[in-house]
Amino acid sequence: MLDLAVAYRKRTFERMREPFSERGIRVRHVPNEARTFDLADPPWSADEFDAGFIYPSRMMEGGVVDALLSVPWVNGREAVLTSRNKAEVIARLGKAGVPVPKTAMVSNPVEERDLREIFARFDSPVVIKPNSTTRGTGIAKVGDVDSFLGVVDYLNLVHDYRATGDKSFLVQEYLPGATDYRAMVVDGDYVGAVERRLPDDALAEGRWKHNVHRGAAACGISLPDEHRKIAERTAKVLDIPFCGVDILDTGDRIVVNETNARPTIDAETKYEDGFYDRLAGLVRATRR
Repeated sequence: MLDLAVAYRKRTFERMREPFSERGIRVRHVPNEARTFDLADPPWSADEFDAGFIYPSRMMEGGVVDALLSVPWVNGREAVLTSRNKAEVIARLGKAGVPVPKTAMVSNPVEERDLREIFARFDSPVVIKPNSTTRGTGIAKVGDVDSFLGVVDYLNLVHDYRATGDKSFLVQEYLPGATDYRAMVVDGDYVGAVERRLPDDALAEGRWKHNVHRGAAACGISLPDEHRKIAERTAKVLDIPFCGVDILDTGDRIVVNETNARPTIDAETKYEDGFYDRLAGLVRATRR
């Protein structure tokens, strides 16, 4: 039985534990947040695990866990950091010819005239997006320059806090009515997707963020070949072995909006046949 270290214990952990066990992989939680570490007396032995699933989201704690476990990760530190940097993802994908939304990055502090110039490059409304947050946190849609500058003022207040490491944010075109997909890629191959959609009453209220953590439902769907190829190309360009690729489809355009190197695994029935066989195979290929 192969022992797999998993740094978080939420829905993904519970969903994959039994399917992995059936494939000879024991999933074990290695808590790394809200705890103490005696570095001279580690909580795990050096040979206790064969591989790690995904590098911890907190880089400082992750460095300690990585040093104590000394295991290869399916998605290591670089994969997590690359995916977390939304601007880097857009830049790398655009350079490689993968379709992405029109995007500009702002690194605070900047002059107001520069902000006005950036806003003028886009058709309104625009989306303002902190560069390194997840789950739709802090994302806003604004339709005029005064509202745009007001949101930036709030970001300036946050970025003035010295402990804030990331002082950048994105300005991005808004794609109304786009269908939101999360495609999953394992070791270079598309393995399934979900469509994320808000309830009709939420849409009628004007809500537009299709994040599951914001109340959207994720329904399994079989994507066309073009979408699959874009997802696979994205994972290859970014060199992320287990990658969630967020695709927006307006009917006229298909773009990669974001990626996730710590993607939540949904119910197995929402993916292609053999999803866990492929994922288990990636774990085995990663083991030391």
